[in-house]
This record gives sequence, structure tokens and C-alpha cells, in this order.
Amino acid sequence: MPLIDYSFLSKILPKAKIKKGFRKAKKSYLNRVRLATSLFFFGMGFCFATWASRIPDIKSMLQLSEAGLGTLLFALPIGQLVGMPISGKIVTKYGSRNISILGLLLYAFFLTLLGLATVKWELAIGLFLFGFFGNFCNIAVNTQGVYTQQLFEKPIIGSFHGSWSLAGFFGALLSLLIIALEMSPVQHFLVAFLLIVLIVVFNYKFIVKTKVKQQQEQASYSFFKNPDSTLIWLGIICFCCMASEGIMFDWSGVYFKEIVKAPGALVVLGYTTFMISMASGRFLSDILVHKYGIKKVLLISGIVISAGLYSAVLFPYLIPCTIAFMVVGFGVSNVVPIIFNVAGNNEKVPTGIALTIVSSISFLGFLIGPPLIGFIAEMTNLKYSFAIIGVFGIFITVLVSRLKIFK
Repeated sequence: MPLIDYSFLSKILPKAKIKKGFRKAKKSYLNRVRLATSLFFFGMGFCFATWASRIPDIKSMLQLSEAGLGTLLFALPIGQLVGMPISGKIVTKYGSRNISILGLLLYAFFLTLLGLATVKWELAIGLFLFGFFGNFCNIAVNTQGVYTQQLFEKPIIGSFHGSWSLAGFFGALLSLLIIALEMSPVQHFLVAFLLIVLIVVFNYKFIVKTKVKQQQEQASYSFFKNPDSTLIWLGIICFCCMASEGIMFDWSGVYFKEIVKAPGALVVLGYTTFMISMASGRFLSDILVHKYGIKKVLLISGIVISAGLYSAVLFPYLIPCTIAFMVVGFGVSNVVPIIFNVAGNNEKVPTGIALTIVSSISFLGFLIGPPLIGFIAEMTNLKYSFAIIGVFGIFITVLVSRLKIFK
């Protein structure tokens, strides 16, 4: 794992005597570094939320059918998948600091280009590039999250992922305002781009650096020559969590409409409460880990995910199901931040590459989970689909209890 290069502090802390890194620096500057990392996470979430909020408008502008839109939207995860095999190497070779800055700017830039699409193929290429550079940004910023965590004795990494979730709410609120002002998607995306530029300009110098020599040495690392099975199992744990999270994103509204029979606008109640609970849980994650430890929090999280999903199946009524979806949100909130931090601190594999391996496996949960729900629901019933996905929470608990890394 690259050691943090504290030399950049000489510009930030000219009066501080830096003998043992940040521990001798003032607490206010430590918090400033933490804020900078949080804002980079926020920027990622804001870009994605901004794009998602204007999908209906772009669908209308390009006169796309549901099937046509679904086909084009698949270009985004394809771009992410194409970027995954090389993102870890690039982040390790050139440093997570440089790729975080460049990646976030490019992520926002290609968001802007999506608003300029006038035909299907332009949107498809734009989405591919949006996903491609989004993956680089994701690996680099998460690597920064791991490095920033190393500067603090208490757990803080959950708050970074909470910032990503918080950006979803902020992005949605800003979208409501911009749509009310009748601004076009490209104008909306330009506003988002300017916000990202401001985030980068005012925070880039507080992003943690790593030592260049060690970056170059670790860039030559090959996972296939020196595999670490622990990372595979950590990825599977994240896969189970991401699959559960993915079906809540894509199917919670359908479940409330078809199974719960929620009236009118209340069909979004399940999704809304899930998102609020997940964001809140991520900000509470650090407190829980500090008090109870990583293993106990993960064990309980798996049980909570399954309990929430099975409660929704057994009690498909408005209030019980709303509470059940909140329980699921709280359960999934803790898993990814904790696992990413554990993977990033692997002593055998460079942080960027370790996070790429884990995130690549876990990303399949997003891809496979929602379609799996559809196939099972088509053959049986949507309730049975949720019941089957509920097993994933149990898998998380079993795997955590058996992996030596958590002992």
C-alpha cells in the first residue's frame, strides 16, 4: 500500500511542524482534508443524480420508446465494465489524487455532452463515455477515501459514502427547481458542470498525495500472478449487498404499486424512505463501527437486510412495507463503506487495484439483481422475487462469520 506523502502539507500548513504526518497538524486542517474528500464523493453522486433526473426529458426529446430507452441506457454500465480492467492500474500508476481530480472533471464534462445529444447514437456514445470515466472517478475517489481514513483514529469512511447519498437528494431538489424554470437538460448539465469545477478548484490542494516511487512500483502488480482470495470473498459480500440495493432502486416503486397497492403518489414512498434510511445509516456507520467493531456491524447488517425484505413479503401493506424498506436501507448502508475500507487496506494488493477487484465483482450485483427479479416475477410473483433476494442478506452474515480477516 502506498504511504501518504505529507510534503504537500508545507503549502497548507506553513507553520506546522510535520514530524509524524497529520497527527502533529492542527485538527482544523485534518477536518479540511476530510471535507475535501467528502465533497469529491458528493460531486460523484451529484453528477449521477443530475443525469437520472433528466432521463424522462431526454426520452421525450429523442422520441424514444421504453424499449429503446432501456437499450440505450445499457451503454452506461458497458462503459463502466470496459473501464474496470484498467482503472485500478491507472489509478495506481498516476496516483488517486490526479485521477480523482481529472476523473471528476471528465465525469461532469461528459454529463454535459449528454444534453447535446440529438440522435440515438450520440446519446449511446455519451453514456458509454459517461460510464467509462465515471468508473475511473469511482475507483480514484474511493481510494482517496481509504487514504483519508488512515489519517484518523476514529472511523470516518461511512460519512464519505453518506455524502454520495446526500448528493442524490440535493441533485433531485435542484432538478425540481431547474425543471420549474423550464431550463433544458444541457443548461441543467452546464450548471452541474460549473458546480463540479468549483468543488475541484476549492478542494484539489487538500486531496491526499501518495509517494510517486511506490506508486510506480505498485503499478506493476498483477492480481492474476499474485491472487488474493480474500478480495474475491469481499467482492462477493458487496455483490450480495449491491444486488439487494439494486432491486430497491429499480423495483421498489413497482412493488408498492402492484403488491402494496399504494394509492397515487404514495407509490414512491418505499423508494423515498429507503433512500433516506440508507443515507442516514451511512452517516451513523462510523459511530456503530467505533462502538461495536467491523465484524459485528456487518453480521447485523446482513440479518437486517434479510429481515427487511422478508417483512415486506410477509406484510405487503402500506405502513409495514414502508418500515420494511427503511430497514433494508439501513442494512445496506453499512456494508459497502466497510468492505471498501477493508479491501483498500489490504497489505498485499495496491489500494486502487484492490478496490477495482471488489467493485468489479460487486457491480455485477447491480447488473444481475434487477433483471433476475424480473425473470422470477414473470415466472412466479414479485413477492417471491423479493423473498429470493432476501437470501443475500443471510449470505453476507455467513460469509462475514467465516472470513478470517474479520476475526
